[in-house]
Amino acid sequence: MRAEQAVLLGLVLPGEDEDESIEELGRLVRTAGAREAGRLVQKRTTPDRTYGIGKGKVEELKELCGRFDADVVIFDHDLKPAQTRNLEKATGLKVVDRTELILDIFATRAKTRQAKLQVELAQLEYAMPRLRRMWTHLSRVEGGIGMRGPGEQQLETDRRLARKRIQGLKESLKEIGARRERQVQSRSGRINVCLVGYTNAGKSTLMNALTGSRFFVEDRLFATLDTRTRKWRLKSGCEVLLSDTVGFIRKLPHNLVASFHATLEEVEVADVLLHVVDGTSKSPIAQIRAVETVLAELGCGDKQSVVVFNKMDAAEESVELSTAGGGKPSVSVSALRRSGLGDLENVLEDVMDSFTSRVSIVAPPARSDLVTYVRNTGALLSVAHEAEGLTMRARLRQEDIDRISGRGGVELTVL
Repeated sequence: MRAEQAVLLGLVLPGEDEDESIEELGRLVRTAGAREAGRLVQKRTTPDRTYGIGKGKVEELKELCGRFDADVVIFDHDLKPAQTRNLEKATGLKVVDRTELILDIFATRAKTRQAKLQVELAQLEYAMPRLRRMWTHLSRVEGGIGMRGPGEQQLETDRRLARKRIQGLKESLKEIGARRERQVQSRSGRINVCLVGYTNAGKSTLMNALTGSRFFVEDRLFATLDTRTRKWRLKSGCEVLLSDTVGFIRKLPHNLVASFHATLEEVEVADVLLHVVDGTSKSPIAQIRAVETVLAELGCGDKQSVVVFNKMDAAEESVELSTAGGGKPSVSVSALRRSGLGDLENVLEDVMDSFTSRVSIVAPPARSDLVTYVRNTGALLSVAHEAEGLTMRARLRQEDIDRISGRGGVELTVL
């Protein structure tokens, strides 16, 4: 089957990097299964109200599409419905903007029921102001005949069906979210570490390297959309819960951020974020800022974090990473080669020292309930059961230290 031939249309506004912008669009297009036939870029201070690009560039676009026998034009910015119609009329081709492209990729990548519902919700909310008889197929599901009032326009029927479907999706996601929230809250007493980062930075590869898991890994954008959590035992004996999350991207559609909010609850309850950065990127600082923007939208911009520069086995020596971390603790690793992972553990241990303390606990033999308590509220480093009593070493938060210290017959010492 012939892949769709796509012409990439870039609009570079002040403060945007032309090369990085159009290259990323190319990666998105390949991820969507299309083939890049050509590209056209224009620099402007503001988008044109009619086409997004200037009229002269529209003529160049028409010529380029004809020369490469293109099937679709993909625009690297969001378009208003009228701008899309004007470009389609001018070129005679389908025109897809950045958000629609990303939503299409998410739709093909969604595997779980929750991810599929989240993507469909985002697509419907994006499409609502753009409806042009797009949702008449829903009449087969919603009943169709008998739903239209006398003289009602087909477009209004479509909108009503879409609104009803959106409400149903939100209710289904609310139920799934409630179950997931209970699961996440059940881990809230543990030390939680969460991987965040730009898409294709190597988070899943790092997750596999740190936990011994075998999650799906692919060198494409948005290879996975689902959050996974596994136990990660550090060489010190400290056991934390490590979660992997969906990758971010610059100008991530707001509908997707909202729809995937429940999936990103692990970020909200995390004690430490491991911000994974692609060390081979030509603009690591721009990618870091894109991730920080999404974290701020989630209300997690102030969380303690470690910047993990990944893929350092393939990074150029000239890449300036020392300043890219913005003063935060940082470490360089290669998840693929499993190098630098010990350094990452050391940096994480140092960060955990800021909100936990290493303690020694001596308790009577009958107080084995303390072992369960420590496992559920902190990190149990070691335990010895002897005739004269229990001896434990652990990492605990101050509130848990206070609770244990107040128990009779228990001796707790901060190391």
